[in-house]
Amino acid sequence: MPIALITGPTAGIGRSFARALAARGYDLVLVSRTATDLKRTAKEIQAEFEVNCEVMPADLADRDDLALVEARAATTANPVDVLVNNAGYGLRRPFSHNSVDEEQHNLDLLVTAVMRLSHAVLSQMLPRGSGSIVNVSSVAGFTPRGTYGAHKAWVISFSEWASIHYGRKGVRVMALCPGFVRTEFHERGEMNTRDIPGWMWLDADDLVDQAFRDLKAGRAVSVPSRRYQVLAGLARHAPRRLVTRLAARGR
Repeated sequence: MPIALITGPTAGIGRSFARALAARGYDLVLVSRTATDLKRTAKEIQAEFEVNCEVMPADLADRDDLALVEARAATTANPVDVLVNNAGYGLRRPFSHNSVDEEQHNLDLLVTAVMRLSHAVLSQMLPRGSGSIVNVSSVAGFTPRGTYGAHKAWVISFSEWASIHYGRKGVRVMALCPGFVRTEFHERGEMNTRDIPGWMWLDADDLVDQAFRDLKAGRAVSVPSRRYQVLAGLARHAPRRLVTRLAARGR
């Protein structure tokens, strides 16, 4: 059975990835900070799809915990075929209102963990000449949107480069850049979403299906839905003064 390692699989986009990969016949390695939610998710997926689920409770912003997950990603015994770097959260307040430790924790989770897990899994994918890495970024990475946008911009740039460099060696790398998705993400971050129009919201299962189509097509960046493709295109190609003016309305 092929194996997929997914970070942040207990809710939202990560859960949709876990279910979609299980439905495709993958055994799963599930990584999350909350052991109780992790075990419950594994039990539900195992019962529904009859696949094996290995659980790894870990805080990926903790270097010791991260090292354990890196070791699993790098192993050549029961190697990981698909890595989904999905774990993450947003900080509600502006940069100067957060403590530097809060910002460091966010950076470690959204950037450092993505870099180190990608490096670890490549160590066993490249010799085999096969494998896939999906790094969940955001359309926020196309605009200056505080440290969250900066972190996601790094993920996009890294994934585009890795796709070019390692795609020719059999390893597909893609950044997934959704917009607003109906998940627990904003609620956990205590973010006000009442002013966001209904047309801007995406369904997690739908965007994961689009991600798999784009991954199969060899795309380095996947932007789910036509509406966000248009918005991302404007962010990339519109006059920078206009983009920064609009971005100033966010964190």
